[in-house]
Amino acid sequence: MSNNQDYEKELAFQADRRKATVEFIKIINDLWYDKAIELVIFRNSIIDKSVSEILNLHEYAAEFVEKPISIFDTVEIAKAIKTLDLPPARLDVGKLTYEYQLELDKYNSATAFVSAKLAEAKDVEDITPKDVVLYGFGRIGRLLARELMTKAGKGNQLRLRAIVVRGNIDKTVLEKRASLLASDSVHGDFSGVITIDEEKKAFIINGTTVHLISANQPEDIDYTQYGINDALIIDNTGAFRDEEALSRHLKSVGAKKVLLTAPGKGVPNIVHGVNHTDYDPDTIDIFSAASCTTNAITPILKVIEDNLGLKNGHLETIHAYTNDQNLVDNMHKKYRRGRAAALNMVITETGAGKAVAKALPGLEGKLTSNAIRVPVPNGSLAILNLNLEKATELNALNNLMKKYALESDLVEQIKYSIDNELVSSDIIGSSAPSIFDSKATIVTEDGKNAVLYIWYDNEYGYSHQVIRLAKYIAKVRRFTYY
Repeated sequence: MSNNQDYEKELAFQADRRKATVEFIKIINDLWYDKAIELVIFRNSIIDKSVSEILNLHEYAAEFVEKPISIFDTVEIAKAIKTLDLPPARLDVGKLTYEYQLELDKYNSATAFVSAKLAEAKDVEDITPKDVVLYGFGRIGRLLARELMTKAGKGNQLRLRAIVVRGNIDKTVLEKRASLLASDSVHGDFSGVITIDEEKKAFIINGTTVHLISANQPEDIDYTQYGINDALIIDNTGAFRDEEALSRHLKSVGAKKVLLTAPGKGVPNIVHGVNHTDYDPDTIDIFSAASCTTNAITPILKVIEDNLGLKNGHLETIHAYTNDQNLVDNMHKKYRRGRAAALNMVITETGAGKAVAKALPGLEGKLTSNAIRVPVPNGSLAILNLNLEKATELNALNNLMKKYALESDLVEQIKYSIDNELVSSDIIGSSAPSIFDSKATIVTEDGKNAVLYIWYDNEYGYSHQVIRLAKYIAKVRRFTYY
């Protein structure tokens, strides 16, 4: 066969792949908007993704499981899911496709396979949607708003109803805040439509009203005036950190639960996937989602502690600069944080080493920690230098993490990276709070010391952990298959 004939065949195959992907995208949208069923590929969101992005995710999936996974296979599984009568759900079509290929001899069709795998879905109780209020509208608040509105679907989970800010709310303020939500220097443009309603003092996001409420203190607000009842208040201000201060939110008319997006004192500090089931949302009203760094390292440390045991260790986090630092040299309550953030590496403290013990009590007193703020606006790296109880070796340790990233209660938390050239900008936009860099792992010859490199998007990945925890607190977690 001539080179030209080979090339023509390649073109025809690529056209078929892209046509199949277009069909796949239609099924994704039909399931999402008609049935509130969200498909993902190895925990990677595929709603509002392009043909090329979805094909690239298939390449990643195939390399991750070391077995070919083609778009034609996932279309077959997606079609089978569409035929079933399922409740609202989040289903990993990549994992289902992988498992179907392993079990082809057990089932006579993709529909039979999917029916068997998702049989437990019929026992899922109905979900009652929950109103959400964002108290504060900074970096995390805006990312939460984006994600809540992008994934609103039929509105049967979390419903963003209002945002609380300080100061007067007029047309100019509405326009400026809408602009900050619509355009972000790190995370790009919001994939939706935002307009303002000056009379209502509200954003209209994808056609849905989100009120802006001005308040100096939580007790002053009556949320029911806006049709908001039994709301989950997500506090992003950082102004209220302990149980007494956070309890002020519960004095607001229409508020029911509180979730702090920072480490809290006297309240449960939770890393979703690790210790969230230790706390019953029926009996507890105030929760903390801990810090971004704690969410990054705790899932990894749980794997180590459960399988190898941890004698002791040190955490060094190489962290993006934050709004707490000065843009140029100026007075600051902390000496080094007063120096220009974008020009210096700045040593500072982090409480993440101690905070881990709030989720994993067995690690109490075993970790020291420090942080270095570096001149990048987002994307951080935690370096764990660990002394192990049991000896291991490099491949065994990497395979252990890969197993947990593929099939465990931590599949939403741990992403296993196989990228030879991973750098901080590559992990921006990752929904996993812990990105395990398998190519950087170091294990000593005696197998008793390991150095692990854990990347994390300290804004986006953390925001997803907040939303996961919010869904647990609000009792709107859908049936999932990971």
